[in-house]
Amino acid sequence: MRKIIVSNYVTLDGFFAGPNGEIDWFVWDEETAEYSKGLLSSIDTILFGRVTYELMAGYWPTASPPAEDPVIIDAMNNMPKLVFSRILEKVAWKNSRLVKEITAEEISKLKQQHGKDLVIYGSGSIVSTLTQLGLIDEYRIFVNPVVLGGGKPLFQDVKDRLKLKLLKTRTFHCGVVLLHYQPAGTKK
Repeated sequence: MRKIIVSNYVTLDGFFAGPNGEIDWFVWDEETAEYSKGLLSSIDTILFGRVTYELMAGYWPTASPPAEDPVIIDAMNNMPKLVFSRILEKVAWKNSRLVKEITAEEISKLKQQHGKDLVIYGSGSIVSTLTQLGLIDEYRIFVNPVVLGGGKPLFQDVKDRLKLKLLKTRTFHCGVVLLHYQPAGTKK
């Protein structure tokens, strides 16, 4: 069965975006880029909420080297993307499909389809919703060496306690620490 993986950068104080959605605080270097390329090779679908989709669709189609890695540019622009939004009427970014409502049944069917894993970048509302539904298989949280003092928490709408099992950690030279978890009680 395919897994849904959350892969998100957060601040030390737990925000995945600043108060106005800014992500200019991300710490990124060649080592984190290599990790990201490895993750991209293990997935075949990206899940986005509206806000993250609009941010990404406004950036990646015009991104170019040397500012961005060609492998990441190619993956972001050509990989299938599911965009969850009740507000959007259409999505235009290449290989994007609009989904108006999240249901546990539809997400479970998606996970049972043949293919590689799926990843969520950003999209705090999608992370919260799928966490509440018990549909996230892995959390890969990249803790950045920065404190914002305010912003958008990653798990803002999660109501129930979720126990997690630490699978591994990794410290990058730039100071970012990866915390790789799965829900407790599931097998690796």
